[in-house]
Amino acid sequence: MEHKKWSLQIGGRILEIENGLLAKQAGGAVTARYGDTVVLATAVMSKDASRISGYFPLMVDFEERYYAAGKIKGSRFIKREGRPSDDAILSGRVVDRTVRPLFNGRMRNEVQVICTVLSYDGENDPGILAVIAASAALSISNIPWNGPVAAVRVGKAKPARNASPSDAGGEGFILNPVNGEIAESNLDLVISGTKDKINMIEAGAKEVPEEEIVEAFAFGQEAIVKIASFIEEIVKEVGKEKSEPALLQGTPEFEAKVKEILLSEGLAEALYDPSKKVIEEKTKAINEKVETYIKESFTENVDKLKEVAQQVFEEVSDEIVHQNILEKEQRPDGRKLTEIRHIDCKVGILPRTHGTGLFTRGETQALTVTTLGSPGDEQIIDTMEVDMKKRYIHHYNFPPYSVGEIKPMRGPGRREIGHGALAEKALVPVLPSKEEFPYTILLVSEVLESNGSSSMASTCGSTLSLMDAGVPIKRPVSGIAMGIIVGKDEKFKVLTDIQGLEDHYGDMDFKAAGSEKGITALQMDVKVDGVTLEMLKAVLLQSKGNRLEILQKIAAAISTPRTEMSQYAPRIIVMKINPEKIRNVIGSGGKIINEIIDETGVQIDIEDDGSIFITSPDGDSAAKAQKWIENLTHEVKAGEIFNARVTRIMNFGAFAEILPGQEGLIHISALADHRVEKVEDLVKVGDIVPVKVIEIDNQGRINLSAKAVPKQV
Repeated sequence: MEHKKWSLQIGGRILEIENGLLAKQAGGAVTARYGDTVVLATAVMSKDASRISGYFPLMVDFEERYYAAGKIKGSRFIKREGRPSDDAILSGRVVDRTVRPLFNGRMRNEVQVICTVLSYDGENDPGILAVIAASAALSISNIPWNGPVAAVRVGKAKPARNASPSDAGGEGFILNPVNGEIAESNLDLVISGTKDKINMIEAGAKEVPEEEIVEAFAFGQEAIVKIASFIEEIVKEVGKEKSEPALLQGTPEFEAKVKEILLSEGLAEALYDPSKKVIEEKTKAINEKVETYIKESFTENVDKLKEVAQQVFEEVSDEIVHQNILEKEQRPDGRKLTEIRHIDCKVGILPRTHGTGLFTRGETQALTVTTLGSPGDEQIIDTMEVDMKKRYIHHYNFPPYSVGEIKPMRGPGRREIGHGALAEKALVPVLPSKEEFPYTILLVSEVLESNGSSSMASTCGSTLSLMDAGVPIKRPVSGIAMGIIVGKDEKFKVLTDIQGLEDHYGDMDFKAAGSEKGITALQMDVKVDGVTLEMLKAVLLQSKGNRLEILQKIAAAISTPRTEMSQYAPRIIVMKINPEKIRNVIGSGGKIINEIIDETGVQIDIEDDGSIFITSPDGDSAAKAQKWIENLTHEVKAGEIFNARVTRIMNFGAFAEILPGQEGLIHISALADHRVEKVEDLVKVGDIVPVKVIEIDNQGRINLSAKAVPKQV
């Protein structure tokens, strides 16, 4: 295999794709380089059909390697990298959601795409590069796939680094911003697609108006066209002939007969009912009729025929739903295209938690619970890309009972991590700063029922829960899942608040979250090859009115954050001291700070800038610890009066402690307003003596006087 390289200038940097050097036994393999970030992508397809039934067996893995960033991580005893980080899982999901729609849904060969980060420069995002590399690897491989695709990141800041007013989207957009630019940007948009359409969106935004979001889509798509065309040129040079896939299919006569049974048994009617359970019962009965036909008519390959029949069921159901919505605007549960299901909002339903929000929309229900902790409870993020702390954390749980199923409980999977990250992203722009609200905030969403868009129910539940906990968020945030049905002639209908069946048979799942001011988070997946800008604009504008409607429902339950936190939530006192005094609080080997903690029962967090956070279950303990620290760090000034404790007696005077760790000298001549022969005549060790600070000399020594204290003190 000949070693080749290709390059394209994009976003002010060189995108380089290389083939023929690494992983030559894979069906397709490339390295993609952008700056000094390098990702290896491999694509391999099994020769025969998988034994896994029911779906196309595609596996996509995103592998972080700490060596890519020159790091050695892990415990003292284990240095091998373990489970992927949440960021790696989210990057893998982006690749998966981009490439999956372009495979034939009937394909049953196993396909595995592995993206491995080999080098990371700290600036250029390996997640974006992984999509491009995976696209190139699949495109040049023998694997049948309708690519190529490409991905870019779009930020928005002024002035732009590499965008001009003539660029689509207008002035201020940044293509593939580096890390510092993203931190300053009010938009972080990841967008993927083919040369003609967009098929994956992931975005966080600081309440950006919908019109600007649409402009960002157009700006990003221009770059996607260039990169996808670039990959097409590579395919012309080194692309392999595509293999024939192992498709799940029966004879035309068998599939026609199954379709006839489905329609004659009333599938078109069975798919239409407000109740998810009723639809499931009716369609189950129809499927049983098909299975009976198979058992009575065939003796061989019965299991395969059942799987083929299930595929036909899916395709016929999809056709029925599309036709009814496009031609009659008839949705399965009878709602209008723009209608949201019944919503119910409740807060404060659990007695001992710090805040709760219960959000119910139709047959989807999410209970979100807020827990407030000290700054020391922040989560430490230690990955290939970043070392940071998180003070706002959202966990999403999806137990099997929420959809009436039985499954092993094995901890969060990719779906749970992805949905939790989306709900978390949606609320970040409206959270108070650490200076305004120093608590660590943990939200946990328990999905109790699910029939469409549990992630957006979790987002709404988060708003309710945060306000119930007294977290002073800037504005409430709501979220809605939108869908689209596209006809063969590209005519389309937008659906508000899609339920499970519409998600399953629809062409798009578009989740939009935001406040009354604008968008805070977006996520889009498609089941077709993609959607146009016209479609995205229509979806965004329709979602805006829906989000505002949900915000009214939230406001009816709780309109503003509570002014008082739960009695069970910890109280935090924030102090600011001279950073040079931090050692006074900590003491040798932590002796002093541990004494304060043991004596008062508080938790103390100290930052390098002198910020001190005292967290306590009650105000009295916190106040006691605060006073203790104030005394330890008090900067004494001339003229102040203290009740000092005598610590040492000398022939020239007495040393007395005015504050913990701070002593001064009462000269014998300053002990009284008359002549004193011996210091011991007036004071002894342990006596409490009122003293006034007379002077602090240039060496920091404190001179005290007892006779200078006014008599009334």
